[in-house]
Amino acid sequence: MTFDSRQFLANLTQAPGIYRMLDERGDTLYVGKAKRLKARLASYFRGALNAKTQAMVARIADVQVTVTRSEIEALLLEQTLIKELRPPYNILLRDDKSYPFVFVTDRHPYPALEYKRARRRYDDGRYLGPYPSSGAVRESLSLMQKIFRIRNCEDSVFAHRTRPCLQYQIQRCSAPCVGYISEADYRRDLEHAVMCLEGRSEQVTEELTEAMEAASRNLAFEDAARLRDQIQHLRQLQHRQFVDTEGGDADAFALAEREGVLTISVLAVRQGRLLGARHHSPDNGLGLGAAELLGEFVSQFYLGQGREIPREVITSLPIPDDSILESALSSRAERRVRVTHKVRGHRSQWLELARTNAEQQLASRLASQNELDRRFDALQEALALDTPAERLECFDISHSHGEATVASCVVFDRNGPRKSDYRRFNIEGVTAGDDYAAMRQALTRRFRRLAEGEGVAPDILLLDGGKGQLNLAREVLGELGLAHVRLLGVAKGTTRKAGLETLFIETIDRTLDLPAASPALHLIQHVRDEAHRFAITGHRNRRDKARRSSALEDIAGIGPKRRRELLRFFGGLQGVKQASREELARVPGISAALAETIHRSLHG
Repeated sequence: MTFDSRQFLANLTQAPGIYRMLDERGDTLYVGKAKRLKARLASYFRGALNAKTQAMVARIADVQVTVTRSEIEALLLEQTLIKELRPPYNILLRDDKSYPFVFVTDRHPYPALEYKRARRRYDDGRYLGPYPSSGAVRESLSLMQKIFRIRNCEDSVFAHRTRPCLQYQIQRCSAPCVGYISEADYRRDLEHAVMCLEGRSEQVTEELTEAMEAASRNLAFEDAARLRDQIQHLRQLQHRQFVDTEGGDADAFALAEREGVLTISVLAVRQGRLLGARHHSPDNGLGLGAAELLGEFVSQFYLGQGREIPREVITSLPIPDDSILESALSSRAERRVRVTHKVRGHRSQWLELARTNAEQQLASRLASQNELDRRFDALQEALALDTPAERLECFDISHSHGEATVASCVVFDRNGPRKSDYRRFNIEGVTAGDDYAAMRQALTRRFRRLAEGEGVAPDILLLDGGKGQLNLAREVLGELGLAHVRLLGVAKGTTRKAGLETLFIETIDRTLDLPAASPALHLIQHVRDEAHRFAITGHRNRRDKARRSSALEDIAGIGPKRRRELLRFFGGLQGVKQASREELARVPGISAALAETIHRSLHG
């Protein structure tokens, strides 16, 4: 039965609320929120939709709505339903575990620092964190044991000890189980450890320094030495925390997306102390834009997962309806929560570090073997190849208005980029800006060696540029007797947006348009973008080197010392060029004959 959207919309309210799209079996396809239900739902049936949204709309058999009192209430209800129903077209988090904490009980005379995965309301004590991973918790606990010798044994073990354990022998515990330390001294060490975990290590260092000086004055040299060692360990810890902050609780979210793969990194900062990062790869069922996707992710991260909400949420992109999200988070946390993408000072350092983590994680995913195998297999299927392609080469040209033209050649195999086979070609002797002549020179230099029996032939040669470059490559390879090399031209669409490329297989008459989600197209985009990056880097290096070099370097008889004297005397190269022969001869170390040589070299 076809869903009658016109009749459905005719009686729909404009109030805020949530909607559930159901298929013919009654399963939820998508849950969404709306400030005005009628206007939002009408966009699915009347507006221009991308392919993924069209596919979902085609499956709709019914839509159920729930009216709420406000958009904030709708947001909270939306995230609750997403967590409960896990609809296939919503952003879904793959990692549903809570963050771990460090717990300190109030019920034991000698408390341990305990690892706990989740908060429990009935626990009497303090929770420190949350930490981004169990590894971060264990590293922190190990440091506190090493510096302050806090016990890590179970209460049942502690209660039945009659002599110190190995932890005491290696100076990782002060043996409170057998009374080697008083309760007051142990509590002092525990409080210092907690202060360090809260990011107040500088305050602890000051207190220990005062205690060390007091111990020295009282001739308690063993105590002074122990305090000195604690201070040294703390200084090393402070040095390791390279992000120097001014305090604050925040989570920084950064999204990185390339070649159809996306990663969102969440950087956790508590009490000004960087705890680490966690990475997520959410499903993007409707092909949302980056900003909207990030907004959906942040909403579900807190409202749908029940995580602790910090005082500040920093995002790498301005997310839609950030004020609504800010109000919802504040309501859930029962205090003011700030959502922003405009930050300065140490907060900008957090955000930049989150971006770096996201880019690094994305690069790792793109290079993963499973992903590469899937893309190479998809390419074989898309091009209808009898045997799988094992080696891809791609060429690109880069220059600035014809200056310092460089051609790049990058190589990919089933293990990813084969950087040892990358090559750059400095293009000489061609008309400035003539990309075809530059490409001809690069292809000739690369494949002449192959025609002479050197090197390995690619299974597919990619040309970024479409018809013209494809015809040129076919001509060059034919002249060198290498017509058997398979060619693939990549032409950008009219809008030049990724995902809209047209592929020319062997000739300009045989074209192929792959869907934007195709793994084969993602592989082609990855190789092309890498060739582009490699060419641009080479061009910039060559251009900058040429601009840094002085015209005086090529003049016979002018070494570093005389060049320095000339530049100092005339205030720079421009002054040297404007000087007459007589003025040049006045420079210390420059004879009349050498002045003549310099003038002739600079002016022809």
